[in-house]
Amino acid sequence: MISAEQIGDNLKDIEERITAACNRCGRSRRDVTLIAVSKLNPADAVAAAAAAGQYVFGENRVQELVSKQEEIVGICEKKLEWHLIGHLQTNKVKDVVGKVELIHSVDSFRLAQAIDKESLKKGMITDILLEINISSEETKFGLTPENTEETVRLISGLTNVRIKGLMTVAPYTENPESNRIYFKKLKDLSVDISSKNIDNISMGILSMGMTGDFEVAIEEGATHVRVGTGIFGARDYTKRFIYG
Repeated sequence: MISAEQIGDNLKDIEERITAACNRCGRSRRDVTLIAVSKLNPADAVAAAAAAGQYVFGENRVQELVSKQEEIVGICEKKLEWHLIGHLQTNKVKDVVGKVELIHSVDSFRLAQAIDKESLKKGMITDILLEINISSEETKFGLTPENTEETVRLISGLTNVRIKGLMTVAPYTENPESNRIYFKKLKDLSVDISSKNIDNISMGILSMGMTGDFEVAIEEGATHVRVGTGIFGARDYTKRFIYG
């Protein structure tokens, strides 16, 4: 873990870059939510980021998210908002429903049904995003743009989940500009779906852009950007065992 001071400095830098990107495209800074991705970082790192003013955090794995939520209680008095941004298996749905503000990675009607069923049991409505494989990479999860509308219509009939928008993971690249086309495609897809006026559906959220390309994503309409290494430094993957 890098120092708490460095985490604070990194957050300040990211905030300045978000503001500059918003200014370039005529958007308000209030239109963009920064999600600090704390994957493989200890609860102390989350507490340091919270002390520096960050309150929205994202985790990729359910077990790590739940463990970290429990750990943070004793070291951070601030109320934090948690998002699940990684792939979700149906057998983990029961562990995450009710513990996050938003699930970003719903990639099938079957998964939405499982979330709906668990949400009904717990007497709540769960907000979700549909994950779209906008770049058609074989190694990535997500719906294809072509079958997104059909899935949206199916999910719109469920009573305890609400689609709030779309999410994508763009290809890794050294040149952020090369991902502009994918961010634009996701924005266009959200506009198209919104124009259908499907009941129980909102396209207000676009979760796209990470440490290497979040500025381009903002310029193309991102409302939520997911930044991990830019805040917490390079991840130590030998620490994966900590959270199972």
